[in-house]
Amino acid sequence: MSIEHNSSLPPVLRPANPPRRELSEIAARFAREVRGAVDGVVVSGITLATADLRAGEAFVAIRGVNRHGAEFVHAAAEKGAVAVITDDAGADIAASAGLPILVVDDPRAVLGDLSAWVYGTGADDPLPLLFATTGTNGKTSVSHLLEGILDQLGVVTGLSSTAERHIAGEVIVSRLTTPEASEFHALLALMRERDVEAVAVEVSAQALSRHRVDGIHFDVAGFTNLSHDHLDDYADMEEYFEAKLPLFRADRSRRAVVCLDSPSGAVVVERAEIPVVTVGTPLIAADADAAGRADWVVTIQDERASGTTFTMTGPAGSLTTTVPVIGPHMAANAALAIVMLLEGGYEWRRIVDALDRDGGIRAYLPGRTQLVSGDRGPAVFVDFGHSPDAFEKTLAAVRRVTPGRVVMLFGADGDRDASKRYDMARTAVEGSDILVVTDHHPRFEDPESIRATLVAGARRARPDAEIHEFSPPETAIVEAVALVGDGDAILWAGPGHQDYRDIRGVRTPYSARELARRALRAAGWPVPEPRWPVPYPDED
Repeated sequence: MSIEHNSSLPPVLRPANPPRRELSEIAARFAREVRGAVDGVVVSGITLATADLRAGEAFVAIRGVNRHGAEFVHAAAEKGAVAVITDDAGADIAASAGLPILVVDDPRAVLGDLSAWVYGTGADDPLPLLFATTGTNGKTSVSHLLEGILDQLGVVTGLSSTAERHIAGEVIVSRLTTPEASEFHALLALMRERDVEAVAVEVSAQALSRHRVDGIHFDVAGFTNLSHDHLDDYADMEEYFEAKLPLFRADRSRRAVVCLDSPSGAVVVERAEIPVVTVGTPLIAADADAAGRADWVVTIQDERASGTTFTMTGPAGSLTTTVPVIGPHMAANAALAIVMLLEGGYEWRRIVDALDRDGGIRAYLPGRTQLVSGDRGPAVFVDFGHSPDAFEKTLAAVRRVTPGRVVMLFGADGDRDASKRYDMARTAVEGSDILVVTDHHPRFEDPESIRATLVAGARRARPDAEIHEFSPPETAIVEAVALVGDGDAILWAGPGHQDYRDIRGVRTPYSARELARRALRAAGWPVPEPRWPVPYPDED
């Protein structure tokens, strides 16, 4: 496996003062077999990607779906790789490059522990406080809420989420929900260099299955929920759920905070091998009684387009505060983040005082039910949600703060879990007054075919519904804005924070937030200045 060069991908981050590890010691610790001379060779990093390889690093060559990473070994050597770490088949392929080769049984399985040792970021090394969040929906929101509250506490923070990486205030666009293990450990080493005190990390099921968080021991692990998603990667929901559970073992995390709003929360509590504290929001829970028996119970006080006010009550006391996004599910996410901080050792009084001082939670959640419109005209929310459960919760939240009609604008991922498309369409049409179907990331699928499936699913669920189909999204948002007026709302679900569309393997610059602003402006409605970079050329 090799990550091919793509100029639109953000760079892999490394510590400013890279490690110096003797290859002979790496061989003694990790290799089953050594081919070539290792004495006197110094390694300053680990990477899977020839595109990002720096001179002095070891290249880890993994078998991919179609090709073996060892096929790229000559490119790695030209860029200054000092060694190759691979399996038997890779070692045979890489022999002609003339680099020393360390042979291991499974390069991906050893990558986390190897990277942790090279960068000094293992469980016994001095590191920032590490918070991990997993679940189908809400991982990114909880991660950004954790960071926002930590900032309010005066803590130097780090973040690794689907949307962004943050290091002591520096913002870098993310490649993957959870970086590869070699990138992750390098990122932690860089954060330590910059005196980061606490890090919020989004951990996907794929990250656990594919060893991306191996070698890392989290201080607190949080669980949000489980719903239909990722069945392109897992055989069924049971396998998908099982992939998340290792985060709650003692070798992965020290403590856990689990939301009981979905039935899977109770199973996580039962299966966890570490101390667990629970959070519940009876208003939205599948089992309101079970949520009401949680250690911490969340009650919604007020919902507005600018935010959701809630009270959380538990062993340490009671707190009423506001999260700056709509929806009870966002209040549940905020409460989960607060309890994770409490379990991480931050004092309850300190958290309460900071939130009271600031009039609520100050967190920026890029593309999470993000209001991009002004104080007049239709409210336009851009959201990253791309599952039936996320659609249902977010549409309900938009409905509660909208006096007029609700328009749902969405598309579906190509070359991803197609089994959820009908439920996405059904939920979208049932929760809206007008449905607009458009394109998302078609990848190598035919976008017209994806749209046809969504429209057919929506019509089957509500034959009498007003349904429109527009392509591309640049046209769809203009048409959607033309359908609404003052007091109405548009929920554009799917693109969220992303600044590109994947069209036949090419990342095409694209921002739903900026497209929405332009459509509103063209229709004569006021729009606020953006808080994010715009990936388009200036308008004429």
